[in-house]
Amino acid sequence: MREFKKYPNRRLYDIQESRYVTVEDIHKIILTGETISVLDSKSAKDLTRSVLLQIITEQEGAGDEPILTDKVLERLIQFYGIPMQRVVSQYIEQSVDTFIDHFEAYQYKVGDVASDVASSEPRGLMSQVLEQNMDFWNGMVNSTLRVSSPDGELED
Repeated sequence: MREFKKYPNRRLYDIQESRYVTVEDIHKIILTGETISVLDSKSAKDLTRSVLLQIITEQEGAGDEPILTDKVLERLIQFYGIPMQRVVSQYIEQSVDTFIDHFEAYQYKVGDVASDVASSEPRGLMSQVLEQNMDFWNGMVNSTLRVSSPDGELED
């Protein structure tokens, strides 16, 4: 994990490389697959989420097609404060992980497209991702219902 300190003057300091960095530098580090941690230099408060959200905000406003559309953001806001907020968070995280796994597998298959064009069909890949997401969601809902039920059994 790459660690950074954020100073009161808003400067970010890369502890590993002993140098000041920008948010863009941290963005590039994340793109390499490294995990980051950002702590306030005085209070040691974890500022990682705020820096990550800043990077996302900058990317969303960069002019390209946004990943987080207004509709998606509105829906996400609606999930805050509900009893199943943690379940929703886990579902979204698992969905993104599943999508990335399938995307990487797809990229690998596309590299070998000459040998097997049919196996690299994007719609089939997306269908597989959606099916796995639904299986995960159903499992999360069922486990939540079991925990909520007095005897731990699902009722029909």
